[in-house]
Amino acid sequence: MGLGSTAKKIQGLSDRAEAMYKQVQQLQQRIVGLEEEMDDTHDTVKRLDHQLTEQRALLLAMAEEQGIDGEEILAEAAIDEAELEEEAEDGDSSDADDTAASEATDATAE
Repeated sequence: MGLGSTAKKIQGLSDRAEAMYKQVQQLQQRIVGLEEEMDDTHDTVKRLDHQLTEQRALLLAMAEEQGIDGEEILAEAAIDEAELEEEAEDGDSSDADDTAASEATDATAE
């Protein structure tokens, strides 16, 4: 009876090892797929960045032809964007402060 139960345990371990091996293979396939997708995405981003640079240069040249200071417009837009981001961050931190104050009030009320 000792050999039979040992054989059964070994078979169980073998089955679990095989299942784990299959899972590892599936993970490897998923990782390879993700790496390929990442490479494709990287190439797409590089291509889009290059196109964006070309379009910016073209727009700046067109603005210059029209007597418009494109760099000044871009600088103003960057300032406006930074101000909006700062306001959003201030709003988020005040929300956190409001939540903390509300929790403190709830704790003292109890």
